[in-house]
Formats: sequence, structure tokens, C-alpha cells
Amino acid sequence: MKNKYLFGGAIIVVFFGVMIYLFTQTNVQYESSFMKVMESGKTVKATGSWIKEKNYEIDKEKNIFSFYMKDEQGNVMKVTYHGTMPNNFESSTSVVVTGKYQQGIFHATDILTKCPSKYQEQPVQNANT
Repeated sequence: MKNKYLFGGAIIVVFFGVMIYLFTQTNVQYESSFMKVMESGKTVKATGSWIKEKNYEIDKEKNIFSFYMKDEQGNVMKVTYHGTMPNNFESSTSVVVTGKYQQGIFHATDILTKCPSKYQEQPVQNANT
């Protein structure tokens, strides 16, 4: 009878240990400063805007999409993504990339774009003018 309780307790302890380990491994931080992104060495979410003047590159053979983005302080970082360009990338106002900074390039595993809202308040025209 005691063996059942010991075995059940051991399973619970192992389960909680695995859950804690997985939680610490998937905890991704948002960084608005590319300097912190470059120093961290961890998987992070970096926020910035696409530098339209530098355009973007698509390598169809290797399925790599790359572009340059800048943060609020004006720091510039090259981003590469193994996948296709997001549909609304060219009209985006800001970009959030998830990945790691290695060897001078941010290697993104995910790209989220924010587009201008079509529901922004429009100025009201006076009917008496």
C-alpha cells in the first residue's frame, strides 16, 4: 500500500519539476532596445519599425526573408526569417519579431506586424461652412 503512495508522489514531483523547467525555458521577454537584445543571447521579442529606405530581400530558393528594422532609440538591426513575408508587411507601422540575436543578425522565428487602423477617428467637417 505504501508503494502506491510513494510511486504516485514521485510522479507528481517529476511532473511539477518538468512544468517548472518548461516555464522557465518559454519565458520570452519584450525588448524595445536593440542594445538589450544584442546583449541578452536569449529568445526575445524585439519591437521596432521596418526601415523602408533599405527595402527587404527575399531568397526564394532558401525561403529566407530579410529586412532592417530600427528601435525607438534609432539603433538598426538586420532581421532574417526562414519563411515567407507576412501579407501586410509593407503597410505595417511597427513590427514585433521573436527570436535570437547571433553573429550580427537577429534570427526571427516569428514576425507580427501592426498596421494602421482603419477605425481611426476622422476629423468632422462643419456643415455650415
